[in-house]
Amino acid sequence: MDVGITRVSSKGQIVIPLSMRKNLSEGEEMLIIREGERYILKPLDEMKPALKEDILFAAKTEEAFSEYRKGSFQTKEKDAFLDELESW
Repeated sequence: MDVGITRVSSKGQIVIPLSMRKNLSEGEEMLIIREGERYILKPLDEMKPALKEDILFAAKTEEAFSEYRKGSFQTKEKDAFLDELESW
Protein backbone atom coordinates (compact mmCIF):
# COMPACT_ATOMS: atom_id res chain seq x y z
CA MET A 1 0.00 0.00 0.00
CA ASP A 2 1.27 3.48 -0.91
CA VAL A 3 0.68 6.41 1.42
CA GLY A 4 1.18 10.05 0.55
CA ILE A 5 0.31 13.47 1.87
CA THR A 6 -1.12 16.28 -0.26
CA ARG A 7 -3.16 19.41 0.35
CA VAL A 8 -6.21 21.00 -1.20
CA SER A 9 -5.52 24.22 -3.14
CA SER A 10 -7.64 27.36 -2.91
CA LYS A 11 -9.33 26.15 -6.13
CA GLY A 12 -10.24 22.79 -4.55
CA GLN A 13 -7.57 20.92 -6.49
CA ILE A 14 -5.37 18.16 -5.12
CA VAL A 15 -2.15 16.72 -6.47
CA ILE A 16 -1.78 12.95 -6.57
CA PRO A 17 1.82 12.12 -5.58
CA LEU A 18 4.00 11.14 -8.57
CA SER A 19 4.60 7.63 -7.25
CA MET A 20 0.83 7.01 -7.22
CA ARG A 21 -0.03 8.52 -10.61
CA LYS A 22 2.62 6.93 -12.81
CA ASN A 23 -0.01 4.71 -14.53
CA LEU A 24 -2.51 7.54 -15.05
CA SER A 25 -2.82 9.52 -18.28
CA GLU A 26 -3.26 13.29 -18.45
CA GLY A 27 -6.96 14.12 -18.70
CA GLU A 28 -8.05 10.70 -17.42
CA GLU A 29 -11.45 10.82 -15.72
CA MET A 30 -11.48 9.77 -12.08
CA LEU A 31 -14.40 8.64 -9.96
CA ILE A 32 -14.36 10.05 -6.44
CA ILE A 33 -16.65 8.71 -3.75
CA ARG A 34 -17.02 10.20 -0.30
CA GLU A 35 -18.26 7.98 2.48
CA GLY A 36 -18.18 9.85 5.76
CA GLU A 37 -14.57 10.94 6.23
CA ARG A 38 -13.22 8.44 3.68
CA TYR A 39 -12.52 9.34 0.04
CA ILE A 40 -12.08 6.73 -2.67
CA LEU A 41 -10.49 7.68 -5.99
CA LYS A 42 -10.62 5.31 -8.96
CA PRO A 43 -9.94 5.67 -12.70
CA LEU A 44 -13.32 5.66 -14.45
CA ASP A 45 -12.04 3.64 -17.43
CA GLU A 46 -11.25 0.66 -15.16
CA MET A 47 -14.92 0.23 -14.36
CA LYS A 48 -17.27 -2.03 -16.25
CA PRO A 49 -19.10 -0.09 -19.01
CA ALA A 50 -22.57 -0.52 -17.48
CA LEU A 51 -21.41 0.70 -14.06
CA LYS A 52 -19.59 3.63 -15.66
CA GLU A 53 -22.80 4.62 -17.50
CA ASP A 54 -24.82 4.35 -14.27
CA ILE A 55 -22.37 6.57 -12.41
CA LEU A 56 -22.33 9.18 -15.19
CA PHE A 57 -26.14 9.13 -15.27
CA ALA A 58 -26.32 9.56 -11.48
CA ALA A 59 -23.90 12.50 -11.65
CA LYS A 60 -25.94 14.15 -14.42
CA THR A 61 -29.16 13.57 -12.45
CA GLU A 62 -27.64 15.12 -9.31
CA GLU A 63 -26.51 18.10 -11.40
CA ALA A 64 -30.07 18.52 -12.74
CA PHE A 65 -31.57 18.39 -9.22
CA SER A 66 -29.05 21.00 -8.09
CA GLU A 67 -30.08 23.30 -10.96
CA TYR A 68 -33.73 22.71 -10.09
CA ARG A 69 -33.16 23.65 -6.42
CA LYS A 70 -31.38 26.86 -7.49
CA GLY A 71 -34.25 27.75 -9.79
CA SER A 72 -32.10 27.57 -12.92
CA PHE A 73 -33.58 24.34 -14.28
CA GLN A 74 -34.57 24.54 -17.94
CA THR A 75 -37.56 22.80 -19.50
CA LYS A 76 -36.78 21.19 -22.86
CA GLU A 77 -38.73 19.60 -25.64
CA LYS A 78 -38.56 15.80 -25.72
CA ASP A 79 -36.32 15.63 -28.80
CA ALA A 80 -33.85 18.19 -27.42
CA PHE A 81 -33.71 16.30 -24.11
CA LEU A 82 -33.07 12.96 -25.85
CA ASP A 83 -30.37 14.54 -28.04
CA GLU A 84 -28.64 15.84 -24.92
CA LEU A 85 -28.82 12.41 -23.29
CA GLU A 86 -27.20 10.81 -26.33
CA SER A 87 -24.32 13.31 -26.20
CA TRP A 88 -23.14 12.02 -22.80
